[in-house]
Parts: sequence; structure tokens; C-alpha cells
Amino acid sequence: MKIFKSVKEWMDYIDDNPCESLGFVPTMGALHEGHLSLVKEALKNNSKTLVSIYVNPTQFNNQEDLNNYPSSLEQDIKLLEEAGNTYLLLPNYEELYPDKYRYKVTESDFSQQLCGNFRPGHFDGVLTVVMKLINLSTAQNIYFGEKDYQQLQLIKDMAKAFFMKSNIIGVPTKREDNGLAMSSRNLRLSDTAKEKSAMIYALLSNKNMTLDDISNKLTDESFEVEYLEEKYGRRFIAAHIENVRLIDNVSI
Repeated sequence: MKIFKSVKEWMDYIDDNPCESLGFVPTMGALHEGHLSLVKEALKNNSKTLVSIYVNPTQFNNQEDLNNYPSSLEQDIKLLEEAGNTYLLLPNYEELYPDKYRYKVTESDFSQQLCGNFRPGHFDGVLTVVMKLINLSTAQNIYFGEKDYQQLQLIKDMAKAFFMKSNIIGVPTKREDNGLAMSSRNLRLSDTAKEKSAMIYALLSNKNMTLDDISNKLTDESFEVEYLEEKYGRRFIAAHIENVRLIDNVSI
């Protein structure tokens, strides 16, 4: 795997070595099997793959959450090499935001719902950095997980609205054996909380339970439910336990 520690280094390289088919997986590191499922999908359908690792500060509305975001670069590199990934890009803030974030991508409807209703400015940061990374990657196919379903739909809509040529591809949520959606944030959970959090998926998937039933059950089990909604043919949830914010969604 070839590692690029600057945007310029990557751009110079890809200009001289264009790929017939490049798959791109943007990440914030602390990689797990969910990320690797995206990489494997990219490897299966492209001649080469690029992964980026960058913890993007503009999408955090909570400084403590940013400060606590897990980091495991050496382990990430090992996992990507074992998976057969081709390229790894490690950009920094100064390169990605030479404008100091004066310019940003803002969506005025869906980004204000669900997570956006509780995380002001979050999706501005997400859409802005994703557009930058897609442009830098020159990739034909970009892969995102369905766990962040709202993010996936917003990025698909952004690509369409701005006539971006890359294909935005959603990959089904990868789950622990107990059903918990895989997330880097799970590393911050105690074993007890991690096991308890498995009930989120089980409850969401139970079509015989109302939203009130689900919310009451989670509250009884010491979860703080931020939102629980049904729309667009899906159930969406964000809930906190041990000061860790977990999200999930299922098709109904």
C-alpha cells in the first residue's frame, strides 16, 4: 500500500498515474469491519482503491466529542494492508481548508432533520469535506455505509445537484454478532454498555413495537433517546449511553 502524507503528493501522483477505475472510501480512522466492508466492496469493483483518514473538525459541534474521537493509525494501516487496499491518503487541515472554512456546502432541508436538528452545522462540515475529498480523489466510485443513512442521502443529493461525475454507492450496515451497528464510537463503551446497546437494533427491527414502546424501553435501560422517528420508509434513532452517542436505522 502506498501512503501519501500530503494532498499535493497525492495529486501529483494521480495526475501522472491515472486509474482506469478507482474506488474511494473516506474515513475518520479508528477502522473496524464496517470500514473494511466498504474497502472490500471497492476492491471488488475497481482496479485500485484509495482510503483517506482524516478527523474533520468542521463537522463536530461538540469540542469534547472531537477531542475524544478515537485514533489508531498504526492499526488502521495494518488492517488496510491486510485487506489489499492500494492507496492511503493522510491529509491535514491546512491543506484541506486553505480558505479557513470560509467556503462551505450547505443543504437547507434534509440536513436540518434527524441528526442535523441536534448537531447544528454538522452536515455543512460533512458535505464540505466530502466534496473536497471527492474532487481530490478523482475516483469514479465513492463508498459510504448505510449506518449513516442521512449522510449517505445528502451526499448522493449533493453529487447530483453539483453535476459531480463520481458514483456515490451505499453499502449495507455491518453489525456486531449481537446486532449493534459497528462504529468507531463503540470503542468508548464499556463491555456492559456495548452488550446492552445491542437492543437498539432489536427494538428498531420489531415492527410490533411503536416508537413510544421503543423509547420507553430504552429509557428504562438507562439510554437517553435524542430522537426516534419514522420517515422515508425507515426508522431512525440517536441515543446516548455512557456519554457515547449511537445512531442506527432500519428499513420498515
